[in-house]
Amino acid sequence: MHLEEDTFHNRLDWKLWHQVLRHAYPYKRFLVGIALLAVTIATCEACFALVTRWAIDDVSSMEEGFSVLPYVSAYMGLALTLVLGVWGFIILAGGLSHHMSHDIRRDTFKRLQELEFAYFDHRPTGWLISRLTSDCDKLSRIIAWSFLDLVWASSLILAISVILLSLNLKLGLLVLSVVPPLMMISSWFQKRLLLSSRKTRQYNSFITASFSEGIQGLKTTKTFVREETNLKEFSTLSDKMYDYSVLNAIQSAIYLPIVLTIGSVAAGLVLWIGGGDYLAESLTLGTLIAFIFYSGQFFDPINQIAAILVQLQGAQAAGERVLSLLATEPKIRDSDAVLSRLSTSEASAPESTLAEDGHSKTIRQIEFRNVSFSYKEDEPILEDFNFLINPGETIALVGASGGGKSTIVSLLARFYEPTGGGIYIDGIEYRERSLDWYQSNLGIVLQSPHLFAGTVKENILYGRLDATQEEIEEAARLVNAHAFIEKLENGYETDVGEGGNRLSTGQKQLVSFARAILANPQIFIMDEATSSIDTETEALIQAGLHAILHGRISFVIAHRLSTIRSADKILVIERGQILEYGSHSELMSRKGPYYALYTRQFRTETEASVLDRVGG
Repeated sequence: MHLEEDTFHNRLDWKLWHQVLRHAYPYKRFLVGIALLAVTIATCEACFALVTRWAIDDVSSMEEGFSVLPYVSAYMGLALTLVLGVWGFIILAGGLSHHMSHDIRRDTFKRLQELEFAYFDHRPTGWLISRLTSDCDKLSRIIAWSFLDLVWASSLILAISVILLSLNLKLGLLVLSVVPPLMMISSWFQKRLLLSSRKTRQYNSFITASFSEGIQGLKTTKTFVREETNLKEFSTLSDKMYDYSVLNAIQSAIYLPIVLTIGSVAAGLVLWIGGGDYLAESLTLGTLIAFIFYSGQFFDPINQIAAILVQLQGAQAAGERVLSLLATEPKIRDSDAVLSRLSTSEASAPESTLAEDGHSKTIRQIEFRNVSFSYKEDEPILEDFNFLINPGETIALVGASGGGKSTIVSLLARFYEPTGGGIYIDGIEYRERSLDWYQSNLGIVLQSPHLFAGTVKENILYGRLDATQEEIEEAARLVNAHAFIEKLENGYETDVGEGGNRLSTGQKQLVSFARAILANPQIFIMDEATSSIDTETEALIQAGLHAILHGRISFVIAHRLSTIRSADKILVIERGQILEYGSHSELMSRKGPYYALYTRQFRTETEASVLDRVGG
């Protein structure tokens, strides 16, 4: 099983990380503060051994008047500066991380809302949620804390190198000679530690998912007697996690002793050669002790840099995913000409008859002219589709599944755009109208109603945030939802739960109807809106349907043909073509495809009704 999150890049893409770093530019004061504090902390850490050297050499000189006070003061000053520096960089790095995470998450969410429906057709919800959560957090943490660690580690290495070479060139070069092998070993082990750690987390996720599926599907498991097979599959995942956990532990157990050994070798060489120089009185005791201290301290920042570079390689996939999402331009958006009119238009006043894009606010007529569309190349759904919808007409679309009914209303709603031909609003191609203005004049009720966590009132208000309580209740009455809402525990203030799970499917659908109608749309679309509800709720909707559709251009897709009998025109759609159209009575009199569909469904429903009565 492969997860995109586990992709590891062997090379660092510095151009990509420069683009990621640009999200920190608005917070340059944080970056400057972090850099200054990192240099200060590194300098303080490098100076401790120098103070020790001076103190030891001063004591060794056996001169009269020796005072420990200057050295104690120096130690306390360095320690206090170190404490304040650490406190400061925690605040600054944490602040930068939070600001960046907020900005990147906001920008990606904004871009997701701008993208067309086609973008989501091939991207799972989990993938998108991961971009908004783990990837954004990962990038913000790495930029903030890795920037700090890189500046600190580089400053400390530079400071120690300068001090070592200035104190004793021969011993300094001796200590620096072990740096290349240490860097290569650190890089090699850090990559493998990261990969084994990733694999451990990956299989831990698989095990968690297996637990969840096993609990949720317990009835199905017992029904098909799958216990033994499920246990074997779970054991395989558990074994894999065990193997990678042990591998990670072994790698860590080998890596640390190697680093300590290299550090000990450097310290041993310094003690051996430096000890000879001390005995020859060409090196002071304080300098020798300082070299031994620095030879051990020198390897911490090197290991830190190696670890940061590996972390950047590991997080590079997250950077690529987030940046590619942010760089994705919406394919359905206002054209430059529309944007130009929007920027210069003064027609947005309430009393104006013109919309903000300079055209009429009123939608009177819609025309499909030679419309063609395909989700994939060489697989057309619609070809040269033509139809004219007049003011106030209700158009019903019927036909077999996959015939193109939902595609027609999706094109009408501009969730997708024609690949050929055009859709005209009062003679103007709808891509020449403002996207926001056009879609704000749509009211859509889908087959599966979706409510947001919150109250019934808040969900209805989603259709128009400035609506009054009276307008909310009027919309609910119009769709026959007011009665059941009043009976709820807290009426309109009742919490519907996550996804509306505290309401029945029928109740959720009634609320979604009220939400759609509250916006007073000029175009109303029902896409199988009554197929998933009970007949009682459908009867309530049918009773208010005339008031809902009156005076609006309406499109209705319904599985139950009884729902669309009163439509002005019924279009029988098959393979993206109109087989026939007309009113219910006209189509029934022709005894064509619609007549066959209607009579077959009527016969099925009659038989089901008889069987129910017999069974009762």
